[in-house]
Amino acid sequence: MNWFEMSLMARRGVAGGREGRRHTLTIADHREFPYVYGPYAEPVLEVEPGAVVTVETHDAFEGRIRSENDRPSEILNFPYLNPQSGPIAVRGAEKGDCLAVRIRSIRPRGEQPVGTTCLIPEFGGLVATGNTALLHPPLPEKVKKVRVDEDGVYWSDRITLPYQPFIGTIGTSPEIEAISSLQPDYYGGNMDLPDMAPGAIAYFPVNRPGALLHLGDCHAVQGDGEICGVALEMPATVELQVDLVKDHAIAWPRLETGDFLMTIGSARPLEDAARIAYRELVRWVAAETGMPEDEAYLLLTMCGRVRLGNMVDPKYTVGAAIPRAYMR
Repeated sequence: MNWFEMSLMARRGVAGGREGRRHTLTIADHREFPYVYGPYAEPVLEVEPGAVVTVETHDAFEGRIRSENDRPSEILNFPYLNPQSGPIAVRGAEKGDCLAVRIRSIRPRGEQPVGTTCLIPEFGGLVATGNTALLHPPLPEKVKKVRVDEDGVYWSDRITLPYQPFIGTIGTSPEIEAISSLQPDYYGGNMDLPDMAPGAIAYFPVNRPGALLHLGDCHAVQGDGEICGVALEMPATVELQVDLVKDHAIAWPRLETGDFLMTIGSARPLEDAARIAYRELVRWVAAETGMPEDEAYLLLTMCGRVRLGNMVDPKYTVGAAIPRAYMR
């Protein structure tokens, strides 16, 4: 039995891990793109559990930064960043369920150089920002355009980085709030977690009928922390398989792969994000293995792992993980 057959999606999903009808959601299918996660946008697509959906996404700048001579401060209009594709409604999804999203592939889309990164005034982990207010002037603006394909990220003549794509911003609608797509929280959002990658299954709480899945902000590669505030942003074509786990309420996003189980917390300060992630992991380990929570707490003290998503957004994101080999 492979790991997917043991996953929560395959064991308890309505579709049981089986593929359903195929759908395509293109850029042209959107009249406008959501810049918030919330219950007020009409779904652009409705699917059954098990559906496989191919989704075209914009980069975080909606393609506005076209050249290394561009100045982000003159082109970008905060808070209109991180356009999301969707929302996608899943039939039968109700509050208290869990939405399972299997990430099957992420491919770069568009003309080369398809990757964009930049320095934006008062944005990043090592500069003054609106939340960390200081008197010194911002760093000079800088834009770098990078050729990307599925064989590599061609940073310079000397450096080729691996192509390690992931979805930077993905999640379900909050119950009542409309929250900027630049922010992560209990529903997912702008987590910038590199493990949200092909081969993983992500789980999100369902807070509204239909779940209302949003996604965008794909990255070709990113280091832990997304330290300057911008990864290698790219427009992408993403293939997803969605399912529902009925009557399986979770408080925060979760993720599983063939190697580990992970829970995800977002908060500020950073240690509170880690606490949320580890608390949720203690509860997941206890529920899956039958061990008491205090035993799971002790076990994670010995073998837990932490992954830093972003440390630059309004809230920071941390993933806490346990190797699958210990889930017995």
